[in-house]
Amino acid sequence: MHILLSNDDGYLAEGLSALANALRPHATLSVVAPDRNRSAASNSLTLEMPLRAYPADNGFIKVDGTPTDCVHLAITGLLANEPDMVFAGINHGANLGDDVLYSGTVAAATEGRFLGLPAIAISLVGSNPVHFATAAHVAVALFKQLLAKPLPQDTILNVNVPDLPLSELQGYQATRLGQRHKSEPVIKSQDPRGRTIYWVGPPGGEQDAGPGTDFYAIAEGFVSITPLQLDLTWYERINELKGWLPKEVGL
Repeated sequence: MHILLSNDDGYLAEGLSALANALRPHATLSVVAPDRNRSAASNSLTLEMPLRAYPADNGFIKVDGTPTDCVHLAITGLLANEPDMVFAGINHGANLGDDVLYSGTVAAATEGRFLGLPAIAISLVGSNPVHFATAAHVAVALFKQLLAKPLPQDTILNVNVPDLPLSELQGYQATRLGQRHKSEPVIKSQDPRGRTIYWVGPPGGEQDAGPGTDFYAIAEGFVSITPLQLDLTWYERINELKGWLPKEVGL
């Protein structure tokens, strides 16, 4: 088994090293990650400039692009042998609810859909998480489970792990994405030359966070595992939309 690892926190991130060290005894690894922190890069591809890939001192390959760039390059020609699946993470912080729309970690996993095998994004919840060994243990457990009981080929798993010692985990829960309140207002400031600048505000608090959601599982000490799909079509609304559309093309 050949696993491609990537992330959005950069090739020097503690979470990426923890994931690589945990999976290395179980598979051949290729690690292709951004050369710096690219959190919230989402599924962006770099199209207007060339990408460069360099071997790093830690044995990983660093790319001056986004997480999606990294996985795309790895799958489409950077690596001599195509990998069998993608693990993305371990992210330094949560990817819960609406976070998946912005997450570079989740984007790296979704880009792995081209492999035709399940891809996993794994995150350690907390503003300054420390229990990367716990999340690494979860990653290995899920990898072994995939080998024993393969999931459908288009499965993408979004995994969030409480920042707890392994002994304090309550187990695993299959969840749906919750929802946050809208983001906090931007923070207005000035640069040293007196020009107005803006910082994006922090994400909103939990809104839809009841039983069954990823937020709830984390709050109860469980590992949250949410299956994701890439087809964003709202099928139930297609017939309603047919009746809403203009009858003629002309104005």
